[in-house]
Amino acid sequence: MDNNAPGSGGFKGGLGNLFGGSAPEYSNTELAGVPLTGMSPLSPYLNVDPRYLVQDTDEFILPTGASKTRGRFELAFFTIGGCCITGAAFGTVNGLRLGLKDTRDMGWSKPRNVQILNMVTRQGASWANTLGSVALLYSVFGVAIEKARGAEDDVNTVAAGTLTGMLFKATGGLKGVARGGLAGLAMSSAYALYNNWDHLTGSSSSSSLY
Repeated sequence: MDNNAPGSGGFKGGLGNLFGGSAPEYSNTELAGVPLTGMSPLSPYLNVDPRYLVQDTDEFILPTGASKTRGRFELAFFTIGGCCITGAAFGTVNGLRLGLKDTRDMGWSKPRNVQILNMVTRQGASWANTLGSVALLYSVFGVAIEKARGAEDDVNTVAAGTLTGMLFKATGGLKGVARGGLAGLAMSSAYALYNNWDHLTGSSSSSSLY
């Protein structure tokens, strides 16, 4: 057998390298033009700048042109569910308080327990329905205004809050609509101010330096 054949040479080099011998010499001319930076010629794909492997920010898989923040439609489900749960929890505590207050003259018996349980259930369902309806109206108005204006800013928040208060109190006549609109305007404005408080304080402090 010819020891200079490519197959036998590669086999000998592999055995020599395996048992501590000298490393085989690469005769493949395809690796001649590969730039190497202190690395053994294993693969041309290993010549990578490590700066590209460090990510300082979070990476998101998003469609082209989409933002990294969730829109009003995505937040609507969380808002409605959170308000329902909050209303149910508050109504449960309030119903327990009212039940204990209304039955304080009764001894601990089955009729008193049933009456307290009925009060807790009624108050929990009522508050969950109320806050859930408000959250649903606010989310619908917010999504509709965002689609109509084509922008997402605090104007949508204030407008959606005002319209929600007006529609929620529409059964109370013009005075009810006015009071509901003012309440929605005040709450939505306070929420917008809270979200932009850091930006406002940062702008005021930077302007005072000059």
